[in-house]
Amino acid sequence: MADEVILLDYWPSMFGMGTTKIALAEKGVAYEYKETDPRAKTSLLIETNPIHKKIPVLIHKGKQICEPLIQLEYIDEVWSDTYPILPSDPYQKAQARFWGDFIDKKFYDPSWKVWGTRGEEQVTAKKELLEHFKTLETELGDKTYYGGDVFGFVDIALMGYYSWFKAIEKFGEFSIEAEFPKLTQWTKRCLERESVVMSIADSDKIVEYAYVLRRKLGAE
Repeated sequence: MADEVILLDYWPSMFGMGTTKIALAEKGVAYEYKETDPRAKTSLLIETNPIHKKIPVLIHKGKQICEPLIQLEYIDEVWSDTYPILPSDPYQKAQARFWGDFIDKKFYDPSWKVWGTRGEEQVTAKKELLEHFKTLETELGDKTYYGGDVFGFVDIALMGYYSWFKAIEKFGEFSIEAEFPKLTQWTKRCLERESVVMSIADSDKIVEYAYVLRRKLGAE
């Protein structure tokens, strides 16, 4: 029931929309959404995530679960009678966790620096991000999804960044479609899923939001 599950998130956050929202949608879990600007450090955010004070925060039956990939596994285990997000095979599960961790640790820093900085810092970040895209393009290979034929853990982790792809391309002056065709086809397959479409933010609105942040960061 919606009153049992609450999600604190912020609309442009690639973490909430890319992991938690998609996972909840795949499982068919109803929840109460509370828009939470992480910069405001509301009393509810501090109370539910006192260590990091970051979104998203998933609250289930009064207990908070923090960190997107941890939330993803929690959702998969609690609502295990529906669509499986992680594979049951131990090796495949380990691989999924590895690549989820790769995305979680490698993508955020260079991606925001591509749209949020300029000069040498932006150039360095762009080079790093392109290498990460290349790595993921290679790992995907000819598979339908990162786990094979089934949309799952790694796909959900990476699709959170999709809404930011347009801003990254615009300010980084490159084309993901031109440089990473397999990744592009993968995104198109993911966008055929209702869980993805209903969870991610509008790319044009993200570009507008990035412009605002660039001005605040002195990158314009």
